[in-house]
Amino acid sequence: MARKSTGAASPAAPEPKPKPGRAKGDKRKSTRSGKAGGDDGAPEGAKEDAAASQAPSPIAPVVVTETAPQLTLPDLKKVDLVDQVVERSGIKKKFAKPAIEAALAVLGEALSEGRSLNLRPLGKLKVLRSKDVANGRVQTLRLRQPQVKPQVQTKDKEPLADPDEGR
Repeated sequence: MARKSTGAASPAAPEPKPKPGRAKGDKRKSTRSGKAGGDDGAPEGAKEDAAASQAPSPIAPVVVTETAPQLTLPDLKKVDLVDQVVERSGIKKKFAKPAIEAALAVLGEALSEGRSLNLRPLGKLKVLRSKDVANGRVQTLRLRQPQVKPQVQTKDKEPLADPDEGR
């Protein structure tokens, strides 16, 4: 006659290892996908914690500062450039105009070749893309300008050496 098991494991048989994600005393049956009743395999308490963590958290308000609209200045044309250079440098217009035109031609040739320009205080100019179109060339450039450092006013300091010294 066969003996019925009372549910207690025999002392000789080792205890089965619990599956990962289950509590030690959890004896749920697995379905084909390995999950019991739509459970994701996590312990019961972990499900509640996951639901609480998925609840929308309070979002910190974003402060938007409104800047004043910048008025666009008119384009700087070659005539205006020549006039400003003459005003700042103090040289005559008939000498400044050919020099400025030559400098602009050199800059234009360098950019059409795809060369980067590093011209202080203007900054570093790099050609990102270039495309030939029917009536010319379209280039996308990136200009990185250095930050303008405020000039520090220096007080009259004593020179390191007297002007008469060393002669």
